[in-house]
Amino acid sequence: MPHTNEMTLLPNQGWDERILICQNGRLVQTFIVVTQRYVVLIDTVINPATARRLVEHARPYLAAGRTLLVINTHADYDHAWGNQLFAGADAPFPAPIIGSQRCADRLRADEEASLLQEMQRAEPEIFGDVRLTPPTVRFDGELLIDGGDLTLHLIPTPGHTEDHLSIYIPEIATLLAGDAAELPYPVARTTAGLPAMRASMAALAALNAQTVLYCHAPVAAGPQLLHDNLVYFDALESACRTFLQRVPDAELPPDDAALLAQLECDYASVTPLTPLWRDVHDFYRTTGHAAQLRMMLAWLAMLAPGTNEIA
Repeated sequence: MPHTNEMTLLPNQGWDERILICQNGRLVQTFIVVTQRYVVLIDTVINPATARRLVEHARPYLAAGRTLLVINTHADYDHAWGNQLFAGADAPFPAPIIGSQRCADRLRADEEASLLQEMQRAEPEIFGDVRLTPPTVRFDGELLIDGGDLTLHLIPTPGHTEDHLSIYIPEIATLLAGDAAELPYPVARTTAGLPAMRASMAALAALNAQTVLYCHAPVAAGPQLLHDNLVYFDALESACRTFLQRVPDAELPPDDAALLAQLECDYASVTPLTPLWRDVHDFYRTTGHAAQLRMMLAWLAMLAPGTNEIA
């Protein structure tokens, strides 16, 4: 999918008017939260150009003494590669960038620098100007930002990545889930991240938010998507446990279609029968789904024999 510098402001469809949603092509959605004290940019998207367009959407609200703040939900390129607009000697819009210590560590890591070089070679017109810039206000654990009328509760939600955090706004019972839940499902990048991701989703579901907004799901998905994500991974675990009991020493085929047939667990059998879950890229039905099953099998293999508890 080619990248774009477009940042479209979506029309409000019933959420609190102090939350603005901006969409970067078909890649990602991000948020601007307007409080009495602050205008808060949730993530800086893919480069300085997209971050600048976020500021343009936020500019009308930077009045009445409000201060600009930036939050990084995590260090992935579609969430934090516009940070340089807000930190550094030549930053055009100086503002605190708030993120976890792990987010800062990731943005300093060799792996992220290598990814940037690769993407600069592939799409210099999009990524050529990017400089990896860590958060300037770093923390571990939870953090509360008192905006006067709204409180932003930053909650660690590891799993998709180890540095991920989500944001709950209790005054309006609104959850900005980030990538902790997605359509059709979030992806853990390590086997150890899988139980952490499921625990994070369960913690978010327990908040009983009335409005839930995601970075990678339609705005109409609502709280139900978070619960559907939990049900999806529960169904995968059940299918994998059943398979291991039936064929404990089976060698898994490398072919995705053969794996799905062997486990008797294709995408349609473990997802809701709704248009929202059916209208997804084919990747999620086959390769992505098979990868989740392989990771679930690897996680079950790490558990003590005979246990039925999630670690």
